Amino acid sequence: MELFVPDEIDLRILHHLIEDSSLSHKEIGLLVHLTGQAVGARVRKMEDAGIIEGYTIRWNPEKMGQTIHAFITVFLNSGTVHSTFLAFARKHPSIVEIHRVSGEGCYWMRLRMSSQSELNAMLDELTQYGNYKLSFSLGEIK
Repeated sequence: MELFVPDEIDLRILHHLIEDSSLSHKEIGLLVHLTGQAVGARVRKMEDAGIIEGYTIRWNPEKMGQTIHAFITVFLNSGTVHSTFLAFARKHPSIVEIHRVSGEGCYWMRLRMSSQSELNAMLDELTQYGNYKLSFSLGEIK
């Protein structure tokens, strides 16, 4: 497969989709001075090239009672628990992101929960794999 290199217009289209994925091709076309059909063709090329992997929405978890937003650095006990830890992290509904990292710790996790007791229960489960450092979000900047 040939490498697709987006041009300036493709990047502007991508920027508008990142900002608001609900924009129609016609609306984006007005912003980048193309027809909706031309925008659609460019979007399809970026999808086919794997540049655009999917679409999502912004939502407010606090409106649903998920008021705890925390970050956990995980320090695994040994190299043999990685696969079982990852299975735990993937299935846990409150863990919304997980990254394998270099430097301090083995993994960083981001989670959203509705109660302190729910958080404590998850942390109790987490200790079977290793130690952790917990930080709470005080507010999202960007």
